[in-house]
Amino acid sequence: MKPQDIIREKSSLWIFGYGSLVWKPDFAYRRSKVGHIKGYKRRFWHGDDFYRGDKEKPGRVVTLVEDEDACTWGVAYEVTGSQVEESLRYLNVREVEGGGYVTAMVEFIPREKGQGALSALVYIAASDNPIYLGPAPDREIAAQIAICRGSTGHNAEYLVRLADFMRLCCPEVQDEHLFSRSPCCWRLCEEAGVDGGK
Repeated sequence: MKPQDIIREKSSLWIFGYGSLVWKPDFAYRRSKVGHIKGYKRRFWHGDDFYRGDKEKPGRVVTLVEDEDACTWGVAYEVTGSQVEESLRYLNVREVEGGGYVTAMVEFIPREKGQGALSALVYIAASDNPIYLGPAPDREIAAQIAICRGSTGHNAEYLVRLADFMRLCCPEVQDEHLFSRSPCCWRLCEEAGVDGGK
């Protein structure tokens, strides 16, 4: 799905973020809502050789993996008018050209009571992406996160900020994949003398 196809005849659009977009969208938007999508689980299975790692040591960032029993929490941003084209142009560089993500439309369910489901655009890294890393043992993923750094900072900071978002905005949600890595990663960072942003 190309940006020009998404924006055709659209005066507004919701964009769902489940990784760095939850704390750093870096585009103008009208409003935002915390909520979730169903049918996907969040996993640290995608490589990052620019923002949170480099060519020699790619970091690990999250993508979505289809799972009919799962749900993923994050933030949806509503962009309107000229924001639609501007945000998609920016995200095309950040997520598609720089990260190898592709787009899909999903049903977003806001956390607020009485709010109906919304159709939202999401960016997903496919397994055939050249920098897709796939699954690995917990300690191996944590060790990789603990030693990698890219142009926007340490890979551990990415993990910590995502964990902080979940604790602050979705405290009742159990995200085992995310939180099982946090203590291990922090311990490895401490052993290496690295400040992971905790």
